[in-house]
Amino acid sequence: MCYSALIWQDYRQYVRHFGAVIGIKEYVALFWARKNNPKLLIPKAMEASFAHPQSEDEARIKALCDEFAAEQALKFEQEIFEQKTRLADAERKLQVKETKGALENKRIATSKIEQRMRWLSDLKRTELRESDSRIYPQFYAPVMVMENGQRVVKPMRYLLRRAGKPASEDLTYSGGFNARRDNLQKFWKGQFGFTHGVTVAQAFYENVNRHRLEGRELRDKEEVESVTLEFKPQPTQNMLVACLWSHWTSPDGKDLLSFAAITDEPPLEVAAAGHDRCIIPIKPENVDAWLNPNANDMKALYAILDDRERPYYEHRMAA
Repeated sequence: MCYSALIWQDYRQYVRHFGAVIGIKEYVALFWARKNNPKLLIPKAMEASFAHPQSEDEARIKALCDEFAAEQALKFEQEIFEQKTRLADAERKLQVKETKGALENKRIATSKIEQRMRWLSDLKRTELRESDSRIYPQFYAPVMVMENGQRVVKPMRYLLRRAGKPASEDLTYSGGFNARRDNLQKFWKGQFGFTHGVTVAQAFYENVNRHRLEGRELRDKEEVESVTLEFKPQPTQNMLVACLWSHWTSPDGKDLLSFAAITDEPPLEVAAAGHDRCIIPIKPENVDAWLNPNANDMKALYAILDDRERPYYEHRMAA
């Protein structure tokens, strides 16, 4: 499973490279929704693409981002103040007598102060880092789809919730950020052949067992240790990741756009590194055919997945 990936977050890259247009109303709706639900996970790099607005709608998004940042900064500052008060109380008690409770309060307060200070610093940072474009399950990313004969890029959540299913599917099928190729006409039959998308990735990340990475069996009494590997294609290239997506609507009319990356059996070098799945990067010449699926010609769709780019995936321990 591809649990994390380094994704193009700036919609303008899709505009330049693919002639796509931005689904601006979906972007406005997403940033507006975050105003009422701060738990929505929008990568910093996606926000940054609206730092210099070119239209009234983009200016609206920029204003929503600025307002959200101000609210978050105030929240973090208040939490830092509360934890500093907790720390001071604990230290006063420790000057009189060392107790388990006071030591624990000091430890927790110190940890939370450091964490909030990092969050606050990250919030105010304007220079982008590579990690600002990385997504995990439930994070949002741009996905290119076809709409009325036009390539359109829209923000979608990386965890597909199938249309018509209850919201609890997010928990029931928590691995729904990936769609196995051998399950496309079963579990994913409502999307495969109907709603296809592409997102552009530069690397993907997987958790593997250390002993498998090292090509050995577990030693006596050794516990399984998980490590995270970064896989990058060689030669360096942008991968057009084949995706499925869904437009889910709640009973009260709320919308959710979400997607899953299609995965297949891994190439030899990925398997040798200890992982059993891999994303499918389709060829540029197949993009339109993929985005305009014909559910009556599944053979052609599988042919696109088989006629994939096949780079060598170099791996290293992720930071």
